[in-house]
Amino acid sequence: MANKGMGMKVLYHDPKQDAEFEKEYGAVYQANLDDLLKEADFVSIHVPLLPATRHLINTEKLALMKKTAYLINTSRGPIVDEAALVEALKAGVIKGAALDVYENEPNLAPGLAELLNVVLTPHTASATHEARGAMATLAAQAVLDVLAGKSPVNLVNK
Repeated sequence: MANKGMGMKVLYHDPKQDAEFEKEYGAVYQANLDDLLKEADFVSIHVPLLPATRHLINTEKLALMKKTAYLINTSRGPIVDEAALVEALKAGVIKGAALDVYENEPNLAPGLAELLNVVLTPHTASATHEARGAMATLAAQAVLDVLAGKSPVNLVNK
């Protein structure tokens, strides 16, 4: 976690406070997202895509961030209004951004790829040994479940 490896103060926002998470990671709860955005140097987004989270980060939210702040999105592309992000990056509203997911994958918002203050990766957040190992384990367990006559825990079509 950033507080242990890099000495950062870690702030987090969630619909509910998690004392265990705070204790384990030294994180500080922010009940109000706007307050977190005003204080954070790095904003890393980790939310599911729901109607309520689509364009969660928009022109108004970007304007709340520090001019020296960086936005990181590895969750779902449509969480960030990419057109608003391009304008914010061009205007110096925030310092930079790093994206591994895109609003309209595989297409990027016009002008995004040309910006020097953005890092774009090809949706590879799961490309770690740990993540790939966990995926292989889940797949193998699903096969074993089927062979044993059980339904896999992550079955999509029933």
